[in-house]
Amino acid sequence: MTVTVWGIITALVVGLIVGALGRLIVPGRQNMPMWLHMLIGVGAALLGTVLARALGIATETSGIDWMELLVQVVLAAIAVALVAGVGRRRSVSRY
Repeated sequence: MTVTVWGIITALVVGLIVGALGRLIVPGRQNMPMWLHMLIGVGAALLGTVLARALGIATETSGIDWMELLVQVVLAAIAVALVAGVGRRRSVSRY
């Protein structure tokens, strides 16, 4: 497998889209900067590709591999929820 400039650019664009979709899936407001969503999306896209191939659901197609994309978006949503949840402070109310 060779890495080309277009392959890297494509991976970044797919990562940005996956990060945005992951953000849309998670309910509520996430107090995270946009660059962190992008970083999570790129990581989820890479990890999702590896996971989909390991599970045997990724196929070499001439178009969009929808199952691989689904795995990537689910991973991005989980990561956004975890990172947003870690940054949230829990308040204690007194009666």
